Amino acid sequence: MSSRGFFGIGIEGVSKPMNAGNLFRTAHAFGASFVFTINAEYAVRKAKSDTSLAPKNIPWYEYDTVDDMLLPKHCKVVGVELLDEAEELPSFFHPLSAVYVLGRERGSLSPAMREKCDYFIKIPTKFCLNVATAGAIVMYDRIVAHGRFATRPTSELGKAVPLPDHIQGKPLSRKLRNLEE
Repeated sequence: MSSRGFFGIGIEGVSKPMNAGNLFRTAHAFGASFVFTINAEYAVRKAKSDTSLAPKNIPWYEYDTVDDMLLPKHCKVVGVELLDEAEELPSFFHPLSAVYVLGRERGSLSPAMREKCDYFIKIPTKFCLNVATAGAIVMYDRIVAHGRFATRPTSELGKAVPLPDHIQGKPLSRKLRNLEE
């Protein structure tokens, strides 16, 4: 799963630790650079759903408030929210350097968090999804947008169009040499 840039994903407030744990496990699986919480009490042990122990394997940041958030230079903040003005996910161009922030399931992003967002995106559904499912859909869309995957066929009878070789040529196969040689 080759991808360009980096991304982090987090949640402001946590109403259901099990879903936050699932979000972080999924972020770990999709290659997130880091995960974070804002104004939330989260513990891997309490959530029990993060079987990959993401916060022990990738950086995990705990922010008490939105103002405490420290992000890398040029990193864009993308709020995932069902707002009329939010861009629908299939039409959104993911910034190369981005953090995605989701609100608690029983509420929206705080006014302070909304103020910090550079973009808002929404998943075209009839109603809100749980935070882990929404996060998974956003991360999948990001890797499809920035990864190097074959072009999808235009019909069920078609075949995927393979990508051309990488500009610098095909990647070399790197294998560990036998240490006894």
